[in-house]
Amino acid sequence: MENQTLDLDVLIVEGLKVTPQSSVPAFILLLLIYIFIMVSNIGLVVLISTERSLHQPMYLLFCNMSINDVFGASAIIPRILSDVFIPMSQRFMSYDECALQAFCAHFHVCIAHTVLIIMAFDRYVAICNPLRYAAIMTHRMVLGLSVWAWSISFLLVGILIGLSVRLSRCRRVILNPFCDNASLFKLSCENVLINHVYGLGTAILILASSLCSVMLTYMRIAMVCLRSKNQALNSKALQTCATHLAAYAILLFSGCIIITLHRFPHLSDHRKLASILLNMVSPAMNAIIYGLQIKAVREKIIIIFKRATPGKVKARQQRQLSYISEFTTDIKHVAGKSNLVADCLSRVVIGAVQLGLDYTRMAVDHVADSGIQALKVEGVGLRLEDVVFGDVGVTLLCDVSTGLSQPVVSASWRRSARTVTPRC
Repeated sequence: MENQTLDLDVLIVEGLKVTPQSSVPAFILLLLIYIFIMVSNIGLVVLISTERSLHQPMYLLFCNMSINDVFGASAIIPRILSDVFIPMSQRFMSYDECALQAFCAHFHVCIAHTVLIIMAFDRYVAICNPLRYAAIMTHRMVLGLSVWAWSISFLLVGILIGLSVRLSRCRRVILNPFCDNASLFKLSCENVLINHVYGLGTAILILASSLCSVMLTYMRIAMVCLRSKNQALNSKALQTCATHLAAYAILLFSGCIIITLHRFPHLSDHRKLASILLNMVSPAMNAIIYGLQIKAVREKIIIIFKRATPGKVKARQQRQLSYISEFTTDIKHVAGKSNLVADCLSRVVIGAVQLGLDYTRMAVDHVADSGIQALKVEGVGLRLEDVVFGDVGVTLLCDVSTGLSQPVVSASWRRSARTVTPRC
């Protein structure tokens, strides 16, 4: 009895089904994909962490996706690689290790869906309510939503795997490239109805929640873009939303295929291939989508590569290029005599701005204007003083509460002042 129990605690995992002739090409291909996943996702996290200009909610959520992809790929691919050259009958794994791998695999998929839900909300606020975006999507809010995504996933997947671990076992062969929840409860000869119900219920809940949230938010975003006539805004919204939709489509399509094929035993080989692709294609594509399609990230990567090229770009130019890359607007030169706004804002005192008004006549009207004389008496919270204004040496009543001499304009002069004063 002890030997039988010991045998059931050591499982045989089918792993990757390849012939001896194709084992080397398969190993090299999987290894290259795994290296690309690790380097690209970790590089994206390091880039966002070190560049202060990328410390924004959208990019911090990208970090969640990249960390999750590294976690999911590391839980599955190294074990498959280590078993490629081992005969199928000798690919042993302890039951505890199998349960842990199953937990990591489902945890990775669940986090991917919850983080994509948060990213959909982030895009909704940024496009549909841009004036309040900074107030709503604070760093504290992003941190709270990230903790919520990981905690909910941990709870749901923990219950899922716990229901399978509680079952007694009568088999020891995992007919799958790696361990997952379905492989665990298939080892038992007990009634697994509750496992099916909870597993399908959890999958439907996660898929329905993510699908509904993405559809509702993007329908609202589409309505806002259709009403807006700003082509630049619509183009930027389309770019950021397209990356999110592409990542979500890959994840949703792969997950639906695996869930469907699990219900058809005669399509087991197709299901195994789909399960491997889910844990390789999605993490690799996410790094490409978010790393190369987002303009800000792409420009930062280009600048970093330019920094690595000695003798071409000076240090000061590198800093300037890094700062300029934070802006997406077109920079155009406007001649000084035509740039009235900048000319007005650059003046230390308002008296230095030649407005083309007759200050002498304005001073005379100050004396005759009853409203201005009433201001001298009432004050109305202003600091009014007689100030010598401009180069003509006339005295005008000015408000000096802001530290600048701002002349009080009588009613008869307001139209003329608005006409000649730059809108600054």
